Amino acid sequence: MPKAPRKRRAYHHGNLRQALIDATLALVEERGPENTTVRDAAKRAGVSPGAPFRHFPSRKALFTAVAEEAMRRLREEVAAALAAERSADPLVRLRAIGSGYLRWAAGNPTHFRIISARELIDFDGSAALRGDNDALRALMTGLLTEARKAGQLETRDIDLAVLLARATSYGLARMLVDGQFSSWGVSDAAAGRTMAAVLDLFVDSLRKR
Repeated sequence: MPKAPRKRRAYHHGNLRQALIDATLALVEERGPENTTVRDAAKRAGVSPGAPFRHFPSRKALFTAVAEEAMRRLREEVAAALAAERSADPLVRLRAIGSGYLRWAAGNPTHFRIISARELIDFDGSAALRGDNDALRALMTGLLTEARKAGQLETRDIDLAVLLARATSYGLARMLVDGQFSSWGVSDAAAGRTMAAVLDLFVDSLRKR
């Protein structure tokens, strides 16, 4: 008696969305974002070329999802840094935010590269990215406002101080992730100490004499 033909089992993935995000991260680490496509991520995740498009209709949508995960990890790192900081001094706590940002960048360099490349993602179209970014900005603004009310702040321009804080942390993270410190006479072993010293100098420059 001939055997009945076996039915082809449909592919089931426990969490296809996360698998595609993980695959994208791995591919970007290997070949860079410019050489990573949705189809590449599907192949790496072991699914059909059309499967990802249920979750991510475009390459930008996929990279935006990666950026959203990056921002979530950043907020977790900042929260941990603030929780570990016992000082109530608002400028010391502002420094802790910078430290958390740098730890996140050092531990998640691919996330940092993707979220920093705004041409790759739809930042304005992502409520999650805008919301998390606004929350971090509000946190810094609140600390600087508190410092000004306490007579600790040299400048009265809170927005400018927030921008300076962002530029300082981002610039250090960019140098770290891109391996630029050696060209400025800072060894890999000294990079952490140097970044901490720059954060100290930044906070000191804000503090009223």
